[in-house]
Amino acid sequence: MKKLFWKIPVWFFSITFALVVLLRFLPIYFTPLMVIRVVEAMFDEDRDVRVEKTWVPIEKMSSKIPRAAIAGEDDMFLTHYGFSVKGIQQAYKDNKKGKRLKGGSTISQQTAKNVFTSGSRTWVRKGFETYFTLLIELVWGKERIMEVYLNVVELGDGIYGVEAASQHYFHKSAAKLNASQSALLVASLPSPRRYSVTNPGPYMRRRQGQILWMMRMLPNIEWHN
Repeated sequence: MKKLFWKIPVWFFSITFALVVLLRFLPIYFTPLMVIRVVEAMFDEDRDVRVEKTWVPIEKMSSKIPRAAIAGEDDMFLTHYGFSVKGIQQAYKDNKKGKRLKGGSTISQQTAKNVFTSGSRTWVRKGFETYFTLLIELVWGKERIMEVYLNVVELGDGIYGVEAASQHYFHKSAAKLNASQSALLVASLPSPRRYSVTNPGPYMRRRQGQILWMMRMLPNIEWHN
């Protein structure tokens, strides 16, 4: 019994590590969140069951979109090791003041959550998210993390990844996105089904402007894997 007890974590690490290594090189066509959204839509008469998603390598995306993601979601992405102390501290302050609950999640954490977990708000899920964040930071590197993030992030009801979002909202490929359009897509996060890219309100326009300003302030992006 003791041998089995010690073998379980070894098996878990071996399997999950192998999975992360495999996904370092393969396109990711579906995630747990996509499955959950489809099931939700099946039981909601007011929603259509659809999944719009097209995988594209980061080389075929406009350089403006990863820049917008860093500016809007995680300005320390290139320098941290998966977790942002500043983001966690700010989230703690906001939560203490009674503002909307935030997790202080980095792009690495969001990617780990989207690809490897159900997204449920439990401590168990958060534990898995932390574990997989460390693994992808170790195995994938920043460029691959950004590539996966931009291909699986939810950007509307049934719309996943920047290529599908670009085609849906702007009728062009992600390679042709300009700075303003990239900032507008990122402005809808983390609530893309609440905030409209098609008909952006005052909040979206203000957020878009903030992201554009941050994009100009960021240094050149250099991937070090």
